[in-house]
Amino acid sequence: MTVFDELRERDLLAQLTDEEEIKELVNNGRATFYIGFDPTADSLHVGHFMALCLMKRLQMAGNKPIALIGGGTAMIGDPSGRSDMRTMMTRETIEHNCECFKKQMSRFIDFSEGRALMVNNADWLMDLNYISFLREIGAHFSVNRMLTAECYKQRMEKGLSFLEFNYMIMQSYDFLQLYEKYGCNMQFGGDDQWSNMLGGTELIRRKLGKDAYAMTITLLLNSEGKKMGKTQKGAVWLDPNKTSPFEFYQYWRNVADADVLKCLRMLTFLPLEQIEEMDTWEGSRLNTAKEILAYELTSLVHGPEEAGKAQESARALFSGGSAAEMPTAVLEEADFVNGGIDIMGVLVKAGLTASRSEARRAVEQGGVTVADEKVTDIKTVYAPEQFAGEGLIVRRGKKNFKRVVMR
Repeated sequence: MTVFDELRERDLLAQLTDEEEIKELVNNGRATFYIGFDPTADSLHVGHFMALCLMKRLQMAGNKPIALIGGGTAMIGDPSGRSDMRTMMTRETIEHNCECFKKQMSRFIDFSEGRALMVNNADWLMDLNYISFLREIGAHFSVNRMLTAECYKQRMEKGLSFLEFNYMIMQSYDFLQLYEKYGCNMQFGGDDQWSNMLGGTELIRRKLGKDAYAMTITLLLNSEGKKMGKTQKGAVWLDPNKTSPFEFYQYWRNVADADVLKCLRMLTFLPLEQIEEMDTWEGSRLNTAKEILAYELTSLVHGPEEAGKAQESARALFSGGSAAEMPTAVLEEADFVNGGIDIMGVLVKAGLTASRSEARRAVEQGGVTVADEKVTDIKTVYAPEQFAGEGLIVRRGKKNFKRVVMR
């Protein structure tokens, strides 16, 4: 199976231009491709996972990745998939986030000896002369055509700022710069980026001639990939200080049954034959497939040792034991009133509910257990010594839990 065929088999590709040329480049390790990352936080999250895995996969086949950090475009904000305007960030915040991205990407991509590049579009965007830019680049874009793009149509009703309207041109200019500076001949992006990506390909061909070698590919389910990065409690981060290896493992261990095979195909490096064999698994064996998924992805992000610890902790938890690596909430003396803390206070302190009223409903609905015993009385009170040592495992529902300990 060729590299391109495997990308197809793993459901990674949706739309593309110049298919035969793309096949030739990718299969022979001659693609120099880029994927952009906007530094809107100080950590990547699992919504970026598909792009990172794709970059690793193509680099293993001899192709050269360019990780483009959007230090310049982040000053504007991409309107794609947005119903409102992004919050403005300071230049200092953006630079800090860029540095954090570099460290995390190095787990996936080998930047040694020129095998990959990491560049920041602030290097060419921040010092542009506005008049020169309009004459050189703006003349190649039709406003009428830009307004037909989905990324703009979604915002027209609520209002699209001129600042955001420039984003497509900026992203297209990125591709031109990467093409001229580094020989970048291919770009990948999410399915919501298709219009912006075509803009870059067309800009290169209009400006440099029809024979200019520039192509685009979009990831089939990158919009779902972004959804993967969200849970009821917020994003699942790749930074272990924001999402612990155990929490990261548990996120993937708890994916829906219908998504297990899809995630294994798209995000892991297991052979397709092994994954297809799992398609016949049912019942408890499906849980084994989830464990494999969780271990493989945790190992990619945090290393085999942390993945092993997380797996052991998860197994201990679900077999009724205790686990030191699971997410932990700490109680202090001030949390106890008259020598005790009620179950509603425990749930709030553990972050399992947002308020005491929500905690009351959870208890009354029978969804709370402490040390594997269901709690149905909201007046249940616990003493400090009960949280000593390894503490108590408090659950709300099947998938939300914390180990609660006394400091």
